[in-house]
Amino acid sequence: MSESFDCAKCSESLYGRKYIQTDDGPYCVPCYDNTFANTCAECQQLIGHDSRELFYEDRHFHEGCFRCCRCQRSLADEPFTCQDGELLCNDCYCSAFSSQCSACGEPVMPGSRKLEYGGQTWHEHCFLCSGWGQPLGSRSFVPDKGAHYCVPCYENKFAPRCARCSKTLTQGGVTYRDQPWHRECLVCTGCQTPLAGQQFTSRDDDPYCVACFGELFAPKCSSCKRPITGLGGGKYVSFEDRHWHHSCFSCARCSTSLVGQGFVPDGDQVLCQGCSQAGP
Repeated sequence: MSESFDCAKCSESLYGRKYIQTDDGPYCVPCYDNTFANTCAECQQLIGHDSRELFYEDRHFHEGCFRCCRCQRSLADEPFTCQDGELLCNDCYCSAFSSQCSACGEPVMPGSRKLEYGGQTWHEHCFLCSGWGQPLGSRSFVPDKGAHYCVPCYENKFAPRCARCSKTLTQGGVTYRDQPWHRECLVCTGCQTPLAGQQFTSRDDDPYCVACFGELFAPKCSSCKRPITGLGGGKYVSFEDRHWHHSCFSCARCSTSLVGQGFVPDGDQVLCQGCSQAGP
């Protein structure tokens, strides 16, 4: 009598039948599947020993059941994302949950390089300078009415330009004759001394420091021979073709101030009435 060779579960003979050997003994295929096979999380059927089984987060799937819950594409060999327990292919996930690029309108794929600003999102390669059309990347930029400019392009397009050198003013500067100037560009036409913060005047639209203007253009005091600029509230007296500082307009003999007083010209000098009547 031959030795028995039976299934360890149902005890039916395995002679002439397909079986699977385990540490507990041989099993017929139906008993093996019922005892050891996992249940598919999608169709709730057993995953037979001859089926390809996929495993994800403590869940088991038939290969054909492991698919996108929206488009039903197989995810067996595709990248995928799990959203609220549902499996999604990358295309469906991006369409449903990813931000849309404000430039090209395409989804910004998870893990891809992107830029966000003002509640909008861009692919890194789509966030371009509105001036020269190149990606801004990590460079500083200036927003302006929906456009974005790198700093050089913005300054070139919008920043005021110095009236003297025509280069842009990025910070500071001074205003002269309603035009912007670099502080270092506003200098005296005569001696090149910087005029920013200093008292100065102009001649034919050219700026001059007080000293140069006095030496070059101001009338000279007939008494002290120094320039009469009239700047800083300085007052002066004119008579015919001669001029005097207020402090210099005095009698040539007694030195009495003649400002607001009657006087008598005496050659190159002026005299008070008293000295004039006294004679030589």
